[in-house]
Amino acid sequence: MTKDQDKPGDEKEYKTSWKDSIYNPRTGEFVGRTASSWGLIILFYLVFYGFLAGFFCLTMWVMLLTLSDDVPKYSDRVPNPGLVIRPKSLDIVYNRSDAAKYNQYIQHLDNFLQRYNDTEQASNELCLAGEYFEQDATEVEKKVCQFRRSSLRLCSGLSDSSYGYAEGKPCVLVKMNRIIGLKPLGDPYINCTAKRDASLQLQYFPKEGRIDKMYFPYYGKKTHGKYVQPVVAVKLLLTKEDYNQEITVECRVEGSDLRNNDDRDKSLGRVTFRVLVTE
Repeated sequence: MTKDQDKPGDEKEYKTSWKDSIYNPRTGEFVGRTASSWGLIILFYLVFYGFLAGFFCLTMWVMLLTLSDDVPKYSDRVPNPGLVIRPKSLDIVYNRSDAAKYNQYIQHLDNFLQRYNDTEQASNELCLAGEYFEQDATEVEKKVCQFRRSSLRLCSGLSDSSYGYAEGKPCVLVKMNRIIGLKPLGDPYINCTAKRDASLQLQYFPKEGRIDKMYFPYYGKKTHGKYVQPVVAVKLLLTKEDYNQEITVECRVEGSDLRNNDDRDKSLGRVTFRVLVTE
């Protein structure tokens, strides 16, 4: 037998050695460790990660004790509200002779104004106009000032169920986002202008687009569950010359300390939307 020839038992010995690296029946080792060694390792990691989980839960519990259910302790929200409109679209495009084209806008307004129905608001408080409606911190459920749908008059959907869309003079509702504790100074109101050379005739409800201070401050969703934001209805008195051309309208909150000219945030204290009515 030459040196280059394998001995008869070499192949068997190699296979036995390879299997032993996984499980060695002579020593009882699995992947190089005995059962007791594996048991100690598993026990160590169970204790270690159990301690980490318990410590994490303890720190979360302590942190939650410092938080209020009603008012956030820390807030990164801006102190000035943005403006939004209803119907929920920044492009209001429709043919006034085709009801199917504007029914979606009517449905949006109907759904939004359900909470403003006079029957719903009758149980709320008749507050003093022009004064903040501040309430005792001990009150579990805050009271809400009435904002009746009927105060929107031609844009209430009560006298005209199409909100002016059928006649080509659509109504748009403008409201401020809710901010807990906000008390705007001055006499805030909504002012809208068309971004074009010719002026656009507008009609506001309530009168002059006023946002009464009695609807402030807001105390949060949990304690102020029935709260509804004050809204201003803007009726666009479009004429025949205004049809078939896109009109860009910008609405701002004026008359108070609320910001409306921040170039970094175009929705802060203002909102811009487009209207195109065809015949």
